[in-house]
Amino acid sequence: MTFPTHRPRRLRRNEAIRSLVRETRPSTSGLVYPMFVCPGRGVRAEVSSMPGIAQQSVDKLLEEAREAAELGIPAVILFGLPEHKDEKGTEAYIASGVVQRAIEGIRTARPELLVITDVCLCEYTSHGHCGVIEGKQVANDPTLELLAEMALSHARAGAHIVAPSDMMDGRVAAIRKRLDANGFADTAIMSYAAKYCSGFYGPFREAAQSAPQFGDRASYQMDPANAREALKEVARDLEEGADIIMVKPALPYLDIVYRVREAFDVPVAAYNVSGEYAMVKSAAQNGWIDEKRVVLEILTSIQRAGASIVLTYHAKDLARWLKAC
Repeated sequence: MTFPTHRPRRLRRNEAIRSLVRETRPSTSGLVYPMFVCPGRGVRAEVSSMPGIAQQSVDKLLEEAREAAELGIPAVILFGLPEHKDEKGTEAYIASGVVQRAIEGIRTARPELLVITDVCLCEYTSHGHCGVIEGKQVANDPTLELLAEMALSHARAGAHIVAPSDMMDGRVAAIRKRLDANGFADTAIMSYAAKYCSGFYGPFREAAQSAPQFGDRASYQMDPANAREALKEVARDLEEGADIIMVKPALPYLDIVYRVREAFDVPVAAYNVSGEYAMVKSAAQNGWIDEKRVVLEILTSIQRAGASIVLTYHAKDLARWLKAC
């Protein structure tokens, strides 16, 4: 039977009916709020390309972490800006590093808040690349030792989940082995498994002060043209011990989120990255779009594609809008 027996518009007549039959429902339960921690005290430096986002010293970051928790956001992910940078990113893995101190502070101030940490050297190295430099190349295997040490330092400080984002081959296995050998078998790994070499990272590089000083990251991040390769990357990371896998960025790669969701029965995360956020904020400030409507549509699309975990700078705004409903 077809029309007039079947009339899809019957279930669109009013908001009460639309809400009743809605397939994908935005909520705070899968949100992760990214935060940038820097040296000092009383520091809150706004990121010019990311309205509402700031580099913050630990004391100020703890205030915002409390706010996020009170809004019902279950998790944060931390990125660090060191006091000093060097060739091997030494401050990434010292016990007194800014991220390590932020982890300890959050665990004390808001013990219910899940703490995830980004594991990558780019913010900490003087050259801005994600690993050890040999000649003009990022050397894969020597980098693994430093990444494993960084992850271990985060686990010792109290991180619940470590999230390697460097895209070095074998880094999940190296981190899992180091964590397990030091009594942190329960510390989970959320791997940036399909991280593309994207033009959408520009504002993040301002926020994290992590732009490479020469060349680019195309030799280790994924080619935006490749989809099947993403499934290989995910499969490899799961074999090495990843507990959660991530696709980054989100919006230009919703097809990848969907493919991964269909192929693997594991938690799937997607990162709604800085460039995506900045475009929405800029258009909204110019009155070109309805910010709330567009953000809800974007985050719903990411969830609809298959991501049960969404890392987004819109997290606090979404939480406020949902509370107001």
